[in-house]
Amino acid sequence: MLGLLEFNPALDYKLLLAVPLIPLVGYVLQIFLRNRLPHGDKILTGGMFAVACITVYMAAKAIAATHHGEPFLHHSSEVGMQFGWLYNSANVSSQANMIVGVFYDPLGAAMLAVVGVISFCVHLYSQGYMHGDRRYAIFFANISLFTFAMLSLVLSDNILFLFVFWEIMGLMSYLLIGHFSHDPSQPFFHRWATWASKKAFLTTRVGDVCLFVGIFIFYRNFREFWATSAAAQAALPDFHPLRFTHMWEMGRIVVEENGGVFPTWMTVAGLFAFGGTVGKSAQFPLHIWLPDAMAGPTPVSAMIHAATMVAAGVFLLGRLFPLLSPDVLAVVTFFGSITALFAAVIGMTCYDIKAVLAYSTISQLGFMVAAVGLGGVFAGMFHMITHAFFKACLFLSAGSVIHGCHHVQDMRVMGGLRKKMPITFLCMLASTCAIAGLPFFSGFYSKDAILLADWANLLQGEFFGGWAVMALICLAVGALFTSFYMFRLIFMTFFGEYRGDKKEHRYSAMLAAEGFEGPPPHGHDDDHHDDHGHDAHEDHGHEVHESPLPMVVSLCVLAAVGLPGIAALVNGWAEHLLEPANMYGSAVGEWVLGRLPEGIADHASHIGHESHNMALLVSTIVAWGGLAGAIFLYLMRPDLPSRIASKFGLAYVAVRRRFFVDEVVDATVLRPTMRLALVQRWIDEHVVDGLVLAIGRLGRAGGSISAWVDRTIVDGAVNAVGLISQSFGSALRLLQTGRVQQYAALAVGGGILTAAWLILS
Repeated sequence: MLGLLEFNPALDYKLLLAVPLIPLVGYVLQIFLRNRLPHGDKILTGGMFAVACITVYMAAKAIAATHHGEPFLHHSSEVGMQFGWLYNSANVSSQANMIVGVFYDPLGAAMLAVVGVISFCVHLYSQGYMHGDRRYAIFFANISLFTFAMLSLVLSDNILFLFVFWEIMGLMSYLLIGHFSHDPSQPFFHRWATWASKKAFLTTRVGDVCLFVGIFIFYRNFREFWATSAAAQAALPDFHPLRFTHMWEMGRIVVEENGGVFPTWMTVAGLFAFGGTVGKSAQFPLHIWLPDAMAGPTPVSAMIHAATMVAAGVFLLGRLFPLLSPDVLAVVTFFGSITALFAAVIGMTCYDIKAVLAYSTISQLGFMVAAVGLGGVFAGMFHMITHAFFKACLFLSAGSVIHGCHHVQDMRVMGGLRKKMPITFLCMLASTCAIAGLPFFSGFYSKDAILLADWANLLQGEFFGGWAVMALICLAVGALFTSFYMFRLIFMTFFGEYRGDKKEHRYSAMLAAEGFEGPPPHGHDDDHHDDHGHDAHEDHGHEVHESPLPMVVSLCVLAAVGLPGIAALVNGWAEHLLEPANMYGSAVGEWVLGRLPEGIADHASHIGHESHNMALLVSTIVAWGGLAGAIFLYLMRPDLPSRIASKFGLAYVAVRRRFFVDEVVDATVLRPTMRLALVQRWIDEHVVDGLVLAIGRLGRAGGSISAWVDRTIVDGAVNAVGLISQSFGSALRLLQTGRVQQYAALAVGGGILTAAWLILS
């Protein structure tokens, strides 16, 4: 049995190559042969089951190696494809050669298993949820390519190819969020999906541009430093500027040769690279795309919010952590902490069940980002892993509720569903306990690690000073609010009496819940299609029901990971797997630990009990405090929330309108951009086009003059010569008619004239 968990480079390399290739092949088959593959969805789901098995098996190998103290640093294999990326001059030898490689390290092992398992569950779930959709085959093809991009991103051994798959994922998110934009029969949801997909694509592009600039700064400066440093050349004789292992080692050498201080260019590059995380992981202020991404199908929301897209930004921080200077980490801490609290406040006022989960995702991403900024890279990566499972379960459970309630999303017209959907209720309750951080559920361990990183900074480190205080307040209050609004969701959805048989229009309720005003969209009555593109087979009065078996099985698999016992086991594995020495290699890992406060550096060895006990106390208090508040307001005194909201007045309106961030972006970015576009359009039409048209008119005028000269003078002269010749010819023709009588008469006449002349002369 132990032999199966030993690394076999030749076999492992083939298995790792198969992981992204399986969904890629499935995508190609589904796109080109979908009309000939009546069970293409099952083929793709079967392929994802194979991917899940391979990734879990490879993760077990990594866990076994690190658990037994065996060296598991960086197993990297080159595909053997080398090409030039950038040219410094006409000399080909100066090009930047890039080698495509497969990189498998502890962080990659954990993330690969997360993506594989969740993607399989989403594929299985989608067979029930998307059944009857007009673009069913296209959906499965796109979500398979989405999975391929994330798996390839995790396995990329250099940051340039990570960026390539990062962009592919952005494109696929655009297609999947806009899945329902191809249904013109529903004008409102058609416009919503179209707008949401464009908003996601363009907003994340801002971060992508920043990331690419950061990549280029790292590349240029690392290459120049290596060319002039004997120590760097000795340590990395085959240096590749953008390979992760080489970047980490080069970063260590650069800082050490600079007297232990990060040079300014590394800080600038790190800030630009963090911009990529801000966009992809929906950090303030580029978080605005993620709530609207719920316009896509619920399985897409689960993928984006759990295993792909938003997780990629945090994964990037984990990859680049050794290269981030203290100044960059302070900025990371600030944005992560603000985002965690900001989104949690908004989540308390949402009524759309998917909107609550969307803002909870933004808040939890803030926790992860803040953890990395505080130096707790283990805590941030561990929370990314636990969050992926319970957030996928929460979104798929929400989809099950929406499916069972015939596509109603407003929690105010739900209630009492625990009796009608018991399996969905239990799965969602388990995941809610996990995200709330209740003791012994998975979120409890990861949030405890994040608060430990913060508390260690306060007690033992001089890492950030006041930033750590601000982070502790934001994260603790954010955790309190998270527990509150998640149990609020549970109580409004599953407890009390079912409110879905009321006469008010479900679309009106949904739109009012999220701040839309006016009447419901034309044609969206209970007999029309819903916002998920399915046919509303049953009307409002039909009984709520449990979801089909494929959906329920997926929920149970995902919920099991967060349960007590299993969560403790995963926590133990993660502590060994995600130690800096394992993630970055012994030399770089020790250098990274040397930069961190003692409590964080010794967390894996369980030293710093004061920090740990305080973090444990805070996380426990806020988790139970949020639960108690939700019980009081939504079970014991359900009349109080509306009264409290009315007392807060404008403050409540501001929160309900998401602090007017969208309006600010609209006023400061969209409208000025549109005005600039209109100005450019006017310049194009009246200046550029006017100049072009003026030149054209001059050309036409010149052509007209040339035509007149040609017709009047040139053609006139030619025609005059012709007319003269024709006249002479006509005159001479009178003398040569071909008639003998005329010739005889002319001869006689000529003779007479000649004789007369002779006589007269």
